[in-house]
Amino acid sequence: MEHSRVVTAALVLASVLCLFPVSHGWGEDGHFTICKIAQSRLSDTAAEAVKELLPESDGDLASVCSWADRVRFRYHWSAPLHYINTPDVCGYQYSRDCKDEDGKEGRCVAGAINNYTTQLLDYTGSSSRSDHNLTEALKFLSHFMGDIHQPLHVGFASDKGANTIDVHWYTRKQVLHHVWDANIIETAEERYYNEDVEGLIDAIQQNISSEWADEIKAWETCSKNQTTCPDIYASEGIKAACQWAYKDATEGTVLKDEYFESRLPIVKLRLAQAGVRLAATLNRIFGTSRN
Repeated sequence: MEHSRVVTAALVLASVLCLFPVSHGWGEDGHFTICKIAQSRLSDTAAEAVKELLPESDGDLASVCSWADRVRFRYHWSAPLHYINTPDVCGYQYSRDCKDEDGKEGRCVAGAINNYTTQLLDYTGSSSRSDHNLTEALKFLSHFMGDIHQPLHVGFASDKGANTIDVHWYTRKQVLHHVWDANIIETAEERYYNEDVEGLIDAIQQNISSEWADEIKAWETCSKNQTTCPDIYASEGIKAACQWAYKDATEGTVLKDEYFESRLPIVKLRLAQAGVRLAATLNRIFGTSRN
């Protein structure tokens, strides 16, 4: 009897896993990096708001940046909010692409960013009264700003953002999506940063203040005085997916140094853009919403 219950539970879990594409956006180190960069760029007002909304972590945004992945199977409804599927074209349109598998509009990572940004605009300080859980809204927004900058989170519907493309990362079998979630970052840490994510963060921060310094204002800016602009991030994402992630990485391809070295700068760039834009969004939210 006990054995049959275990088997049944395993089958139920397997069926649940099959329902939702396995896309975890950057992995722990990627999301940690993005939120560390963002935290370093928060205004005093925004930093105070983050601290008030995250009392369990004393305002440490990076420590909760992967929370949305950890609750995906408790909050089943959140699974489609981590990605966007395009109809196998290298362009993105909100009205066409931002929907879940049942066709419900707004159910994608761009829609989620808009939604949680709007929720957080209710924040007025420690005495805030809102119909929304603003702590969870902050956690979701911070995570989804990372996800939308992972190129394969704005990928093709036919391969579920490269989750069905089997490749080899050097000698290890992987799906292409996971290569971009984690393998490129992990290999960089092993080769260049003594297996330490802080070394990667420092290198990206240096590039932000030097190599990319002239681009930061453009990254931060949203047109028409919008608080956030995920359609821009998604359009960049699918272009990067086509130009870099999918290119030269078909079923069975062995990806080695040539792929790694040419794609690592793209990964660093997207991590930097996500961190800068998350900070800019939070600064706009809390700079305009507090009394």
